[in-house]
Amino acid sequence: MAPAPDPNSSVGGGGGAKRDQASTKVKAPKKKEEDLSEEDLELQQNLELYVKRVQDPNPELQKAALESMRLAGSGGDIGSWGHEYVRNLAGEVAVEYTIRQVQESSIMDLMDLVRQIVAFHMKVMSFSCLLFLHNAETEAVDLLMEVEDLDPLLDHVGRTNFRRTCNYLTSAAKYRPWPDDMVALDIAYMIYMKFKAYPNALQIALLLDNMQYVKKVFTSCTNLLRKKQFCYMISRHGITFNLDPEMVEDKDDRSMLQEIVNNTKLNEGYLTLARDIDVMEAKRPEDIYKAHLLNVRSGPVVESAKQNLAATFVNAFVNAGFGQDKLMAGTSDSTSGSAGNWIFRNKDDGKTSATASLGMIYLWDVEGGLAQLDKYYDISDKPVRAGALLGVGIVNCGIKSDCDPALALIGEYTDNEDSSVRIGAIMGIGIAYAGSQNDQIKSSLSPILNDEKAPLDVVAFAALSLGMVYVGSCNDEVAQSIMFALMDRNSAEPGEALVRFLPLGLGLLYLGKQESVEATAEISKTLCEKIRNYCKMTLLSCAYAGTGNVLKVQELLAQCGEHPEKDTIHQGPAVLGVAMIAMSEELGRDMAIRSLEHVLQYGEQNIRRAVPLALGLLCISNPKMNVMDTLSRLSHDTDSEVAMTATISLGLIGAGTNNARIAGMLRNLSSYNEQHARLLFCVRIAQGLLHMGKGLLTLNPFHSDRVLLSPTALAGIVTLLHACLDMKSIILGKYHYVLYFLALAMQPRMMLTVDENLKPISVPVRVGQAVDVVGQAGRPRTITGFQTYETPVLLAAGERAELATDKYIPLSPILEGFVILRENPNYREE
Repeated sequence: MAPAPDPNSSVGGGGGAKRDQASTKVKAPKKKEEDLSEEDLELQQNLELYVKRVQDPNPELQKAALESMRLAGSGGDIGSWGHEYVRNLAGEVAVEYTIRQVQESSIMDLMDLVRQIVAFHMKVMSFSCLLFLHNAETEAVDLLMEVEDLDPLLDHVGRTNFRRTCNYLTSAAKYRPWPDDMVALDIAYMIYMKFKAYPNALQIALLLDNMQYVKKVFTSCTNLLRKKQFCYMISRHGITFNLDPEMVEDKDDRSMLQEIVNNTKLNEGYLTLARDIDVMEAKRPEDIYKAHLLNVRSGPVVESAKQNLAATFVNAFVNAGFGQDKLMAGTSDSTSGSAGNWIFRNKDDGKTSATASLGMIYLWDVEGGLAQLDKYYDISDKPVRAGALLGVGIVNCGIKSDCDPALALIGEYTDNEDSSVRIGAIMGIGIAYAGSQNDQIKSSLSPILNDEKAPLDVVAFAALSLGMVYVGSCNDEVAQSIMFALMDRNSAEPGEALVRFLPLGLGLLYLGKQESVEATAEISKTLCEKIRNYCKMTLLSCAYAGTGNVLKVQELLAQCGEHPEKDTIHQGPAVLGVAMIAMSEELGRDMAIRSLEHVLQYGEQNIRRAVPLALGLLCISNPKMNVMDTLSRLSHDTDSEVAMTATISLGLIGAGTNNARIAGMLRNLSSYNEQHARLLFCVRIAQGLLHMGKGLLTLNPFHSDRVLLSPTALAGIVTLLHACLDMKSIILGKYHYVLYFLALAMQPRMMLTVDENLKPISVPVRVGQAVDVVGQAGRPRTITGFQTYETPVLLAAGERAELATDKYIPLSPILEGFVILRENPNYREE
């Protein structure tokens, strides 16, 4: 048989002699010709020639392999050349595509070759009734990303490999620039819909924040039980979503599903978990402080307003959602100032936080909470009334209702003559309706922004609440109102601490929306320098939060590296922005922690004060040892503000974990700072956060296996961090109730299994450390180091659960929160 033609014959110029010389060096087959088939002999000769060419230093000769494939292979089966050859060819195609894009030449022949390669990678072979995959889906996706055309995946993906393909697409999207990441997620959604993997499709739709896609999932699925699971997934994400007759035809079914979306079952499930773990008994602040474990002699306890205020917050955080406590239980007589009434053992604004703590104790229990707060609405003591209005908002946090009890009760107080009452009402509305995009609230709060007579603190909280309500919506009307308010106060009060809430409210409108913020950022350049820079950093960090955009991280780090001559406030938001952008995936988080270590070492003092807060955000409710040690060191810093932010951050990274090591650190800090009331107050707040919900709650805004980021949860956390940039004026001043914005991020860190009637059932599950199996061949285990428990179970950061029985089939691919189980019809008792 004649050898195959030299694929380099099309290359002109002076390379002819080299090609002839190389052709003569092709060795003859070692085996006799009769031992090989004609096809094998041809393949051997072609591959030997290919190896010679790719090893040649002349790029023209290397390019010959591509020409060879196009001339000789495009008409036949590309697989006959071998898998390794096809892989090398894919790399050359990507290089050639880039060159042609620069030269603006035709790529039609390349795209034909790409389709053949993708078809080969995605092919399923059948032998003796068994299916064998190439397991090269990742290579196919990579090639299509290089040539910027993912559409062929829809034609070639099959039922056996669509999950692996979509998992890789979703993971790769984190490292793609905008809008390529959106395109990858869009293709993943279409593939899931094609194979009727509706729960996965819903997850991608929520990640894209595309309500039309969410609606399409509901209309495409006809199974009512699956729709119940969809509703649990939406309620966990914390968005407002209304079902219509097109999605669910039957009125009763629609009403029942809407209740699940409205999160009305959350408190019931949370208390089921608490009873199962046996932590229903209320705890006092003294049970958290554990002062008896300290080897110090304590003198007589002197009651102070600061200590009482700290105890109020500790009590609220620890007993959050349980509906019972031992501190506020004596508040039945609202007019008495007796020692038994805890509210009146606080001073001025302390009464506001004490009354609002009732809302935290009855978190998610609307009926019980409103009954407890009812007696304080019309009390003559203004701070108490303000606290009651704020408490109404906290009780309704994350819970939606057709009758809108929060707006009905506190809407009229937004125009009250007393500033504290107005702030309580405005903040309560912001917490209760976060993410709802309720136009009634816009018409109520927008006039406050343009009221020149309104005090700055009222305007600041109005802007912040509007940002919460319209978080991530890019609403132009609200943005315009806040921008006008900033312009009105452009030069009057740039030094006021609460001015920072105006740019923050503006930034929350664009949370995670990337380039949509550019127009507003341009307009913000007209503001005075101090506010302008703060606004720019806040808008940038909010718009790219959770995207992992490396270029924006570098831009923010450049701001942190500056050494301005005069005092500035914009570098604090820049430090927080690094954490907000990099927190989405593990590699970026670790790199950000390392970068912040350098910033801590070489940055100015105002930057050093923000670094602990950024570390707290990166590892929130996830106590990592290296971060824990860094914060412990900074909590003894000579700068009191650095020490305070580091102490608060210790509470944030351990929030809801009951971590024993952090608990020991905070106890030692309480002894160390015994004579410093402000530092001791921060220690107490951190202790309350650490034991939040008696260890059943988390502040982590990520859920569904860290794929989805709840915008309302992140908004609540970021608001507290911005407030902590000026600890003395806000948290340690009269606005300490800003701490209650954390209610937006509080969620039970549980897995609760329910049957088809939504009644809790107990089944065995394995809980272990999550393993990243994206791109791995076969069916690798997704958890390691697991232990078997009976549901309901607690899930720590980085843990994953899977059923330990075949008796039931879960209707959700991710076992978190409420999971509906359906009996397996093929199950047989052993």
